[in-house]
Amino acid sequence: MLKQGIIATVRPGSLAARLGLTAGDRLLSVNGQSPEDLIDLSFAVADSRFTLAVEKLDGTKETHQVRKGRHDDLGIEFESAVFDQVRCCANRCIFCFVDQMPAGMRQSLYVKDDDYRLSFLYGNFVTLTNLGPRDLDRIRRLHLSPLYVSVHATDGEVRASMLNNKRASQIMKQINELVSFGTELHAQIVLCPGINDGAVLEKSFRDLYALSPSVLSLAIVPVGLTRYRQDCHSLSGFTADGAAAVINQVENWQAACREETGESFVYLADEFYLAAGRTVPAYDLYADFPQLENGVGLVRCFLDEWEKTELTASYDQPLCIDVVCGVSAAKIIGPLLADWTVPNLTVRLLPVENKFFGPSITVTGLLTGSDILAALQASDKPGDGVIIPGIALRKGENIFLDDMTLEEFERQLGSPVRAAHFAADLKQCLADWR
Repeated sequence: MLKQGIIATVRPGSLAARLGLTAGDRLLSVNGQSPEDLIDLSFAVADSRFTLAVEKLDGTKETHQVRKGRHDDLGIEFESAVFDQVRCCANRCIFCFVDQMPAGMRQSLYVKDDDYRLSFLYGNFVTLTNLGPRDLDRIRRLHLSPLYVSVHATDGEVRASMLNNKRASQIMKQINELVSFGTELHAQIVLCPGINDGAVLEKSFRDLYALSPSVLSLAIVPVGLTRYRQDCHSLSGFTADGAAAVINQVENWQAACREETGESFVYLADEFYLAAGRTVPAYDLYADFPQLENGVGLVRCFLDEWEKTELTASYDQPLCIDVVCGVSAAKIIGPLLADWTVPNLTVRLLPVENKFFGPSITVTGLLTGSDILAALQASDKPGDGVIIPGIALRKGENIFLDDMTLEEFERQLGSPVRAAHFAADLKQCLADWR
């Protein structure tokens, strides 16, 4: 199989720049071997001397004898972290969010990656159902740890049913094998009412906790249901009472874990607390926030950062700013804005209902530009400016989930727009608008 290794960017002044490498060039080999991914590459270029072969944009091939300091990097970013192809998911999970996406969106949103290499490199969750003996041997030899594993249930029969894959039933055998040669894991469970909650959830917790500290943490997140579920398995979301019941169950386990080890081990996604109207746990109960990217502890971090960001601000003339957020986040941000007063500043919080995916999707990160724009245009009186949540934009780019650009959004709205990426940024935007 042709390995790609296409260079996306070259850092100015870097070793790669001095070699004359540019975006679009293709890495062919290091010391005569073609790397499969960034993992192979990192080992191959660890030496102070090596031979680098590349193919330029015009098709010409070059070979470079490279000398570098031990801790110097090449200064290259690639279009993909894997140079062959991303391994896709072969399961048909009953809760799969990709299967609930509308047609016509950008192609990357439909990719169901299930690649252990991306799990190691970026913390992507994988099911392990496509892991073969060669993969296990490579994980062992290269000490690829930690990995992030979508467990969902340690009961093999339940898991196989949820993933619609017989191989999924072998999860505990796979985890035990990984643990046996020193691989550490972070685990997650997508909780579906009536399927893997209750006694099934308790078994999953106890099986995984028994393998700690090799299993570093367990996150429990609620199933997300969009309005595009016409051909999907019948599922229901969590009611306020249902979310509260899960919290009560898990809090007992957390208390026992802290008594034994000093850490909670098992953590609930913020959505459970918001749905139940309960206060999120204290900062120190999240240890080192092992699954922050999984929506576990973000609210607590936001509250803590807001509290620590001390700003004094005032305006000579009246100023009205609209702050946009998702429906669930309004429960957190509303009281903060109400308690923080700035002379001549009026802040209007606008919780936006997600009409694109459906009202059951309440998280801010899944808001689209079109929904936010429609909500602002429907408001009675426009303010002097708008602050949108940076989490609603594609990482590193000013593009919403529905491919509307921030520039287009601002042009259609006809008001100044800024993106705030977390609590301190939001406070700073409000304090320094003028």
